[in-house]
Amino acid sequence: MDAKEAQERAEELRNLLEKYGHHYYVLDAPLVPDAEYDAKMQELIKLEEEYPELKTSDSPTVRIGGPPLDAFVKVRHDVPMMSLGNAFSEQDLRDFDRRIHQAINKEVSYICELKIDGLAVSLTYENGRFVRGATRGDGTTGEDITSNLKTVRSIPLRLQEEVNMEVRGEVFMPKYSFERLNDAKEKAGEVLFANPRNAAAGSLRQLDPKIAAKRNLDIYLYAIGDDKGRGLKTHQEALSYMKELGLKTNPESKYCDDIEEVLEYVKSWVEHRNDLNYEIDGIVIKVNDLSQQQELGFTAKSPRWAIAYKFPAEEVVTTLEGITLSVGRTGVVTPTAQLSPVQVAGTTVKRASLHNEDLIREKDIKIGDQVVIKKAGDIIPEVVRVLDELRSGKEEDFFMPEECPACGSDLVRLEEEVALRCVNPQCPAQMKESLIHFVSRDAMNIDGLGEKVIQQLFEHRLVAGIDDLYKLDRDELLQLERMGEKSVQNLLNAIEVSKENSLEKLIFGLGIRFVGSKAARTLAEHFETMDRLRTATYEDLISIYEIGNKMADSIVSYFDNPEANDLLDKLKDLGLNMTYLGPKREQVETDHMLNDKTVVLTGTLKQWTRNEAKERIEALGGKVTGSVSKNTDLLIAGEDAGSKLTKARDLGVEVWDEQKFINEVEN
Repeated sequence: MDAKEAQERAEELRNLLEKYGHHYYVLDAPLVPDAEYDAKMQELIKLEEEYPELKTSDSPTVRIGGPPLDAFVKVRHDVPMMSLGNAFSEQDLRDFDRRIHQAINKEVSYICELKIDGLAVSLTYENGRFVRGATRGDGTTGEDITSNLKTVRSIPLRLQEEVNMEVRGEVFMPKYSFERLNDAKEKAGEVLFANPRNAAAGSLRQLDPKIAAKRNLDIYLYAIGDDKGRGLKTHQEALSYMKELGLKTNPESKYCDDIEEVLEYVKSWVEHRNDLNYEIDGIVIKVNDLSQQQELGFTAKSPRWAIAYKFPAEEVVTTLEGITLSVGRTGVVTPTAQLSPVQVAGTTVKRASLHNEDLIREKDIKIGDQVVIKKAGDIIPEVVRVLDELRSGKEEDFFMPEECPACGSDLVRLEEEVALRCVNPQCPAQMKESLIHFVSRDAMNIDGLGEKVIQQLFEHRLVAGIDDLYKLDRDELLQLERMGEKSVQNLLNAIEVSKENSLEKLIFGLGIRFVGSKAARTLAEHFETMDRLRTATYEDLISIYEIGNKMADSIVSYFDNPEANDLLDKLKDLGLNMTYLGPKREQVETDHMLNDKTVVLTGTLKQWTRNEAKERIEALGGKVTGSVSKNTDLLIAGEDAGSKLTKARDLGVEVWDEQKFINEVEN
């Protein structure tokens, strides 16, 4: 076969494979046996190996996965991928319908769609060819996952028309694929995925596309990112148009004349959601007429013309087999229900938090009870109630212990608290949890020191406190399970790099009660060094605008503890930075108009992220707050600014658009 014949055959095979794939993965109507499809795929692979110049970016062979990536590149969405407001009841949906009619005073029809429990993505096509795919991210900026999305066989690499467009959809993992994946992980001794949504998201965020290719992901497309003069008048027409182009849309979407039909559709799927071969967690209701959508517009966070009805949490019955206790970082002892394994909202549940002894008494929970459980927000398992009518008389009362289950110290109940606490600072359970907090992202951010590694370090007695992390021995680390030369070196490098963190990271990492990451930044900026913070009085602390009475008391108590000061001395000797490295008050441009101004950001910024804008304002001496009040000096309004803009105008607050803001801070 010469080069010309090879080119013609490769194009023929590509067209056939795309056609076969579309019928199999999108239309669910196979044209040929799997063996014939596989044979043609192998023929195309061999042709492209023999003639590399024939391989195209939209060849079906890219679906088997390309070379691993070093990292994901950030992608800014041309049109923000906004979240939806939520409805939880029939009344919420009727209120939504009432607001729509009040706003436009016209007849309104709706499109209802199943709310797939997966990962929202954006697909970009140029001249009909798939060129880029990205995660939703924060709605403004996502991650480029094109290589992984090309492995999703229901995503067409070429559309039926050579159009330029961006479409949005939800990638998900079918239930059978999820079960097969977790079976394989269990046999390999690996951690299981909690649910299909996590599995889909984890698959698409693999740096090696070959892993994503093996996960059997699927997709439903539900929106065109922008109209661009296509002449579409309704959302229903948009769905039909996408389907004509070869994009996979959900066949269960339904046109509804009014809210009564919407409610019937919702009721039907509340009853039949488990009949599907994929997970859904609600129904999305959209105004059908696109001109009405435009008239209704957006709030700062979501469209006014759409809402997501969230299904009621699924309730199931199981047996409470026992109650175990865990000790947290602050010494709080928490009881946890051990349950007979049961499926709830798509996952196997074996445990549920009981929070504290008062809740156990209030719900009259006994060991051996038949209990009703649900997932709060479809995420966190909780015991709803006891089925006391099913009691046999063999059930046992549970009483909280008087001593800490980890160290044997007396437990105390502090004033105005329902929780029991262990107040022993040397309690091993607290120390382990403190270490997990210390290395976390918002604290010292030591990559490679996850919970499992911390557990190993404790079990092998390589650490007992925070300072021991900075004394870890390379040879001892190599003796740990799954710790090879490269991972050990990476871990030691990450620990060394953490010594250079700015002071606020260390303050937060210490786990001082009531001091979150924002307060840690405020303290670091104000006092600048750890020594000045350590000697601060209650009066010094309470004089800071963001520091309240409880936090000030907690900070003073912490630094009054000799053991805390001994730890800080050790960390200083080990080379940890004890100085604030961010912009200091005397370093800000005090003559700038933003100095000492209270600023609110609202809407979508196109050129900067919200954090970038906030950091620049603070560097110029301004303070960014979340809500508009009479104390607000300036509102910076991006696109789709909502109620904050209205309130600012009502209060006479000065308003800048994004371009004016950029001009003022960059000149």
